[in-house]
Amino acid sequence: MLVHRKKRPRYQIQMPLTSLIDIVFLLLIYFLLTTNFLVEEGINIALPQAQAGAPQVKEEITVFVDKEGRAYVGDREIPIDQLYTRLKEMIGGQRDRLVVVKADRSIVLNKAVKVMDLAKAAGAERLCLATEKGL
Repeated sequence: MLVHRKKRPRYQIQMPLTSLIDIVFLLLIYFLLTTNFLVEEGINIALPQAQAGAPQVKEEITVFVDKEGRAYVGDREIPIDQLYTRLKEMIGGQRDRLVVVKADRSIVLNKAVKVMDLAKAAGAERLCLATEKGL
């Protein structure tokens, strides 16, 4: 004799996804707001490589020297004969401001040294020539 039992309804496990989705969106918004998407603007140059270097943390004045030997402060080209005046204005009385010279590796080194000499004459006490960290 066959006994037919009623099948129990299978309970499906359900997870409340609403709160999980809320947390994911909050994290997404947090990371979007705290991420720095700014890229350093300037002239496209290839820096020479160095074995060691110290990261700089103070506010600095960056002078770019491209392949043709033209000098740029920010994204503006400054003729070499006016660079001294521009650097003197930017340094002002803050002699401890760092002047970073980012010169293309393909230029003659004398051009980068000339820019560094102009910065020194304009009152800069702290100078450095930017390099890329070598392998």
